[in-house]
Amino acid sequence: MAASHHNIPSPPPQAFNGSTGFMPTRRRKMMMHMTFFWGHSADVLFSGWPGRDNPVMYALSLLCVFVLAVLVELLSHCSFFKPGANGVAVGFLQTGLYTLRSGLSYLVMLAVMSFNGGVFLAVVAGHAVGFLLFGSRAFKKSDGSGIDRQASLPPMTCG
Repeated sequence: MAASHHNIPSPPPQAFNGSTGFMPTRRRKMMMHMTFFWGHSADVLFSGWPGRDNPVMYALSLLCVFVLAVLVELLSHCSFFKPGANGVAVGFLQTGLYTLRSGLSYLVMLAVMSFNGGVFLAVVAGHAVGFLLFGSRAFKKSDGSGIDRQASLPPMTCG
C-alpha cells in the first residue's frame, strides 16, 4: 500500500462507476453508436427499450416515434382556440401547449440521437405526414378569403 505524506495508508484502488460511486473493478462495456447504423438492436429513448433482438418491439418503437413527430406537427399547425376567447385563459393554455410541443420535440430529437437509421426515417416520415395533414393546404378548407387561419402556437424556428 502506498502511504500519503501523513503516513496514513491509502485505500485499495477501485474502479469508479459514474452513477453509483465506487464499485469493484468489474466494468460493463457499453457501446454507443456515433454514426448511423441499421438494425433492430438499438436503444430508443430509454435504456433497454425496445429490447435487443426483438423486431416486434423495435417496430413498436418506430411507430411511437412516428406518432410523436406527427403530434409535434399537430401542435405546430393547428388552431385550438376560438376567436374572441378570454385572453388570459388562452395565454395559459397556449403556454401549456407550447411546453408540451417543446417537450415532444426534444423527445423526438433524442430518439434520432440513437443513430438508428429506422428511427431517423420514422421521425422524418412522421413530420412529413403531420405536415401534410395539418400544415399544408392539401386538406384545409378555404373560406374564399385567401387568408389562412393562424396556428395557436408560434412557428418552430431556429435561432
